[in-house]
Amino acid sequence: MKKINLLEKKLKNKNQTQLGIGPMSKNCVDAVIELADEIEHPLMLIASRRQIECNEHGGGYVNNWSTESFADYVQKKDKKGFVILCRDHGGPWQNYQEVAGKLSLEDAMESAKKSFEADIKSGFEIIHIDPSIDIHKTITGKEVMERVYELYEFCMNRAAAFDKTIRIEIGVEQQTGEIEDTLGFKEMLVKIKNFCRIKNFLPPLFVVAQTGTLIKETENIGNFKNYIEGTEKDLKKSKLINLLKTCFNSEIYLKEHNADYLSDEALSWHPKIGIPAANIAPEFGVSETLYILEICRKFNLKEEKEDFLSLAFESGKWKKWMKDKSQADDRQKAIIAGHYIFSKEEFKEIAERIRKKCSQKNFDFDANLKKAIKKSITRIIRAFNLN
Repeated sequence: MKKINLLEKKLKNKNQTQLGIGPMSKNCVDAVIELADEIEHPLMLIASRRQIECNEHGGGYVNNWSTESFADYVQKKDKKGFVILCRDHGGPWQNYQEVAGKLSLEDAMESAKKSFEADIKSGFEIIHIDPSIDIHKTITGKEVMERVYELYEFCMNRAAAFDKTIRIEIGVEQQTGEIEDTLGFKEMLVKIKNFCRIKNFLPPLFVVAQTGTLIKETENIGNFKNYIEGTEKDLKKSKLINLLKTCFNSEIYLKEHNADYLSDEALSWHPKIGIPAANIAPEFGVSETLYILEICRKFNLKEEKEDFLSLAFESGKWKKWMKDKSQADDRQKAIIAGHYIFSKEEFKEIAERIRKKCSQKNFDFDANLKKAIKKSITRIIRAFNLN
């Protein structure tokens, strides 16, 4: 059975929430592959264009992988075939180069298409089309949908040309931490299904919807928890349930983004109320960073710890995650940015120093890092009833 067909079969199980995991590091990718094999259940690796990008665009910041080398690595290690390669947030101005170069719409769309083509050639099976960013102006809903249609048609036609089977995920706006407006959302689903019917394309597998999740710093500050509190009677009447019903009636699965840092209780409500799938990414990068710092503390590696924190802070990669009027100190900011620098030569030198000193204590630095990440992911797997 093809991986994508297995995932679709699992999505029909209303007592589970399927999991998309950001490839935050090589250790994280290895952990996902091992866990998928252990539980014999499909897990989605959801790579943003900043993390993993095609050779032509210079690759991404995660392990310096290109789309092509990343796909090759995963496919060779995924012996049982339970890991699904997915593009997360594909679209114009979704990588650093397009923003820095201030590309025009025409050039940014062409750049996004080249990225999508590499995805499809390399064996990505789920393609998230997200044209919600425009660095030049505020775009209208009509313009967003026009870009969706153009990219959807491109991806489906390229997949057919390469004899590949792909499914599309649609996401057309930024996360707000509030629940989606059901009326406007329903209209969007009708439009995209009509487009697919006319073009004779498969409809989207997933649609991204606002479920009340929003990440700032290392917290989920959205209103999701407010919607799951109260009595079961109240819950059945909530905006979130109405949103799920809208997706169910449209025969497109809702995909929640930004489910990071939710409590065990909040996570456990996902399969209870029928959220089909959710993405989690930064939480696992922060987990790896925190464990590196714990190893430094355990073995009194003060110099390595400070060098790591300084490098992470100076990267500035924490800036996009900060709350308004943030109270975070430099250490907290460094923790947020830690995973962004794992592929830098300066960090590799720090990690090698840590590795050697751990080895002297008969402690396997890399194996224990991967074990810590697996523990973090396993918390989600259990809450989502995937094991």
